[in-house]
Amino acid sequence: MDKQKDYATPARKSDKQVTLEIDGQQVTVPSGTSLIHAAMVAGITIPKLCATDSLEPFGSCRLCLVEVEGRRGFPASCTTPVDEGLKVHTQSKKLADVRRGVMELYISDHPLDCLTCATNGDCELQDMAGAVGLREVRYGYEGENHLKAEKDESNPYFTFDPSKCIVCSRCVRACEETQGTFALTIEGRGFESKVAAGINDFMDSECVSCGACVAACPTATLMEKSVIEQGLPEHSVTTTCAYCGVGCSFNAEMRGEEVVRMVPNKDGGANHGHSCVKGRFAWGYTTHKDRITKPMIRKSIHDPWQEVSWDEAINYAASEITRIQAKYGKHSAGAITSSRCTNEEVYVVQKLVRAVFGTNNVDTCARVCHSPTGYGLKQTLGESAGTQTFDSVMKSDVIMVIGANPTDGHPVFGSQMKRRLREGAKLIVADPRAIDLVSSPHVKANYHLKLRPGTNVALISAMAHVVVTEGLVDEDFVKARCEWDSFVIWRDFVAKPQNSPEALSEELGIKAEEIRAAARLFATGGNGAIYYGLGVTEHSQGSTMVMGIANLAMATGNLGREGVGVNPLRGQNNVQGSCDMGSMPHEFTGYRHVSDDAARALFEKAWGRPLSNEPGLRIPNMLDLAGEGGFKALYCNGEDIAQSDPNTQHVTHALESMECVIVQDLFLNETAMYAHVFLPGASFLEKSGTFTNAERRISPVRRVMTPKNGGKEDWEITAMLSNALGYPMNYKSAWDILDEIAELTPTFKGVSQQKLDELGSVQWPCNDEHPSGTPTMHIDEFVRGKGKFFITEYVPTTEKVNAKYPLILTTGRILSQYNVGAQTRRTNNVAWHTEDRVEIHPHDAEDRGIKENDWVGINSRAGQTVLRAKITERVQPGVIYTTFHHPESGANVITTDNSDWATNCPEFKVTAVQVTRVSQLSDWQRNYQEFSEEQIGFAQVASEQAAQ
Repeated sequence: MDKQKDYATPARKSDKQVTLEIDGQQVTVPSGTSLIHAAMVAGITIPKLCATDSLEPFGSCRLCLVEVEGRRGFPASCTTPVDEGLKVHTQSKKLADVRRGVMELYISDHPLDCLTCATNGDCELQDMAGAVGLREVRYGYEGENHLKAEKDESNPYFTFDPSKCIVCSRCVRACEETQGTFALTIEGRGFESKVAAGINDFMDSECVSCGACVAACPTATLMEKSVIEQGLPEHSVTTTCAYCGVGCSFNAEMRGEEVVRMVPNKDGGANHGHSCVKGRFAWGYTTHKDRITKPMIRKSIHDPWQEVSWDEAINYAASEITRIQAKYGKHSAGAITSSRCTNEEVYVVQKLVRAVFGTNNVDTCARVCHSPTGYGLKQTLGESAGTQTFDSVMKSDVIMVIGANPTDGHPVFGSQMKRRLREGAKLIVADPRAIDLVSSPHVKANYHLKLRPGTNVALISAMAHVVVTEGLVDEDFVKARCEWDSFVIWRDFVAKPQNSPEALSEELGIKAEEIRAAARLFATGGNGAIYYGLGVTEHSQGSTMVMGIANLAMATGNLGREGVGVNPLRGQNNVQGSCDMGSMPHEFTGYRHVSDDAARALFEKAWGRPLSNEPGLRIPNMLDLAGEGGFKALYCNGEDIAQSDPNTQHVTHALESMECVIVQDLFLNETAMYAHVFLPGASFLEKSGTFTNAERRISPVRRVMTPKNGGKEDWEITAMLSNALGYPMNYKSAWDILDEIAELTPTFKGVSQQKLDELGSVQWPCNDEHPSGTPTMHIDEFVRGKGKFFITEYVPTTEKVNAKYPLILTTGRILSQYNVGAQTRRTNNVAWHTEDRVEIHPHDAEDRGIKENDWVGINSRAGQTVLRAKITERVQPGVIYTTFHHPESGANVITTDNSDWATNCPEFKVTAVQVTRVSQLSDWQRNYQEFSEEQIGFAQVASEQAAQ
């Protein structure tokens, strides 16, 4: 299998080019390039062990020595930079003797079990022994050695075998430089030096299992257990991770149709060869025994499931939709798309709804998390997306993180951000909770604005007040790039005394001077970049806050170049793409309103059907109408609203009220408990298409194995349903769908399979003006022309604390788990997070007699649940926090129906609650367990009957 080429040291960028001669061959490279890298560019290989192009040169192994005419000794080519006119020799008898001597020392303390070693044929030490011509080890193997060192098998995904370690430090450096966790170290000196992880083992250490150390290791010391068990792969396919919005590129390394390992792609535009524990290791769910692989139907949710053929399932679903629309009207049916699905899959679902159902009743989970981003940025800047590439952060001087937790939610980008912070960038964190970035190894926030949940808009107004009243506005930028009248109105508004830090300090729970200092730093510290997440959007004023962020960026001139910008960190792999593809009830692809006659005419011509000019129902409207008896059929493709949406009991009541719920997914999820038709979907490894990440990067998803559901990709299933409803969708592949998207969507005009194969990925807009994509938006002017400032008046949430509900619950994610956990809970990632827990401050716990690990009841105005307590000062008094990855925890049973004023995005981040010590599960949890066991039993019975 072809491996990615390793240039030994990182590539350098410089305006100055240097020409030198290596082994008689001229080569020209940027100034600062190492000799070994220059040699690799020229096609000349120099032996190495401690060097790799993902890490800075170290110079410890002494294998890469060279001769340089006019210089004494044998310099290490990894640490020696090029110089004009140098003449370098990489091969001579002296060099060969030195290299063999070095290799003898390594091999004298290394097991000679190559034939049975898991890396046999893929071991750099083995390769280098051959490269230097080692034929004997004069020192013998009887002296002191490390050959009996015990393996560390504690990590579920990889082993650490110190007997094979050559102490090259590549793993330690990868942990420091690439990941930024500093979990590994070299312990001892001289012969006693060894790699150490924490006090005991990897699982007890700070290791986050990103796999950087495994990828960096040149021997079998750090080795994937999957390779040990299955053997080395024989081919690879480049695809895109289906977890978070970073969109990492991976090489799926295969044996036939079996995945052996996922290796981060060094050419990946979003990840540059790095990964996290989910993308690197947590792909086992794709072959998990819980996968539903055959269609099932039933007339009532209290009936057992029946396994049926694809034709029978599709025809039954189509007949039910037809019956329901004939009886209750066309608006009684709709669909929900998923941010886990590809652009192409999302596109055909919304096309099905508009062209076949005859309505605009299509919505997406993306609205449940980031619709305020779309609305707020569209209003102020003219485009519903982030402004930068991830790499832009490396040119930031001041980084402000608001309501986001990059190291847990977007870990690969979080590592890149930490790298920039270690280089000296300043950091402002606005979050009710002390996320890891507030204080971690070699990273400490300059300001942690520990605001009370729900007061985001007050904070952004207070910061803007400082910028305006202290003369920190970049007026040249504003006059050149923005609508001056809107700026003046906004300026006068934020300058009012009621928007000052002093006036808002008590409401925020932050000292006024701290707000002023943070605002000054952002406005005067150089390139200022804002990164935000669901802690901004999932509020009743989510859209207002997004506009407030854009206002601040425009006022300080922090848009339109690298190192600045407004950057939403999208939660799931295709949140951006599902919005781009017209998943919301009021918009076609490319964010064109359904009432736009020209846009609608374009789609009507392409699709051959008249289309409605009236916005359809959002998910909350569908659920409300279902409860009233007016919404009866739902096609839910890849989404689990019964777990992910707020006020779970309201959601499940609505689902119970429907006559036909069609769920298309990998597993019998919580929504499927209320379904009448289950259509087994395909995992990301079983399909082709594209994802669009948080930086607008369109990346290819390539099928590496046959779908376990009988060979059908998700778009094919939707097309079958459309065909059964009388509207032919005759696509031959996902790439045909992409071509149609490009034809109908201006920002995708230049995107094609061929271009993605050629460039690897591309950031939209990609069109005639930008054929290779657009890394940085709004360079010369904003998409809307002039940027527009908006008044962002702070309106406190109606969700208030009182004597009955004195605490505020807020929610978030954890590194090892993903969203509703349907995928990660079916992998070894449960080793790190077996249950959702509620974090509570020691003072609040003491007041309630709560101790660590106690069961506590959490009661809100919407419902109640029970979780185990974790006592920590990461949360402030008066605030509790939990994750929502396990369905039985019922986190969304207690969240309310409050939502953003503009987009209906739920206010997940602010729920007034009371917490008490309890000894039993809540009524909801007991009912959930009984119903869940019943539904799982139905599926098992259906499978057994079909097998017989």
